[in-house]
Amino acid sequence: MLRLTFTEVQQKLEAVLVKLGMEPTRATACAKLFCETTQDGVYTHGLNRFPRLVKTIQNGCVDVNASPTRVSGFGALERWDGQKGPGNLNAQQAMEQALELSRAHGIGCIAMGNTNHWLRGGSYAWQAANAGSIGMCWTNTMQNLPPWGGLDPVCGNNPMAIGIPRQAGPVVLDMAMSQFSFGAIEKYRKAGEQLPVPGGFDPEGNITCDPAAIEQTMRPLPVGYWKGSGLSILLDMTAAMLSLGRATHQIPSDFLTESGLSQIFIAIHPATLGPTDECERIADAVVASIHGCKPEKEGRTVRYPGEQTLKLRAENQQLGLPVEEATWAAICAM
Repeated sequence: MLRLTFTEVQQKLEAVLVKLGMEPTRATACAKLFCETTQDGVYTHGLNRFPRLVKTIQNGCVDVNASPTRVSGFGALERWDGQKGPGNLNAQQAMEQALELSRAHGIGCIAMGNTNHWLRGGSYAWQAANAGSIGMCWTNTMQNLPPWGGLDPVCGNNPMAIGIPRQAGPVVLDMAMSQFSFGAIEKYRKAGEQLPVPGGFDPEGNITCDPAAIEQTMRPLPVGYWKGSGLSILLDMTAAMLSLGRATHQIPSDFLTESGLSQIFIAIHPATLGPTDECERIADAVVASIHGCKPEKEGRTVRYPGEQTLKLRAENQQLGLPVEEATWAAICAM
């Protein structure tokens, strides 16, 4: 594993994107999002995903210089067309507009169709929380999750993220509707490790911790069993209906052609209701109650969502971004 500076990696990614035709300012923003994701310890959706973005640019699924456009709106709700632009740039712009609407209306919601994979969904929840707003966002995906009781993967694992602003450190949840994202399953398989808890089904229909078996069957386990399956369906319907975009069953079922996704971005600005001191007190009290819980294993502290991210961010800022040698060699060869 290499340790490289944030600047070195960002400049390398920028150079690749500019070579692919992306305008330099946009290339800088896109590369920064990749580096921030790796810096925050979400390695499956950071630099390890960059080669996939390059391939989708090359095959025409991603238009490097397309930006989302407003189609219609009423008050705090707007519908946008992503124009098949880079998913992370589209998502960042959509959340920024949701934040702008929330400052005027108390709440803002952007429904965006015809966009691409947003990479780490948590990026946009952090974006909202760092701006002092509660942020919620979700996306549909290609078909990769069977509905509860079914064999065929006709649902998506439809990730969602929620961010809560807090001066001592935002509370941020970033999760897919499957117990493990496919990126996480791939990480365990490459490391030759079993999943820590059951994450899907093997070819015989048994629940398993074997990542290779789950990749073979494409039958990950929904979070909460039937509850996660149902939530996946409702998130998909809401995103597609509000954006008038594609639902999961209409999205190409291949990692390199997965395009035309539908997404929702919501920002709630507590300051429009008055001073936020009491909101801060409530958030701190909830965190204190979590930290006060007796841990399952001695010597450990029960963490709130996003706490580990802050720890890994500080560690990687000090030591440099951890980059797999094979991934870095592939990027350098571009």
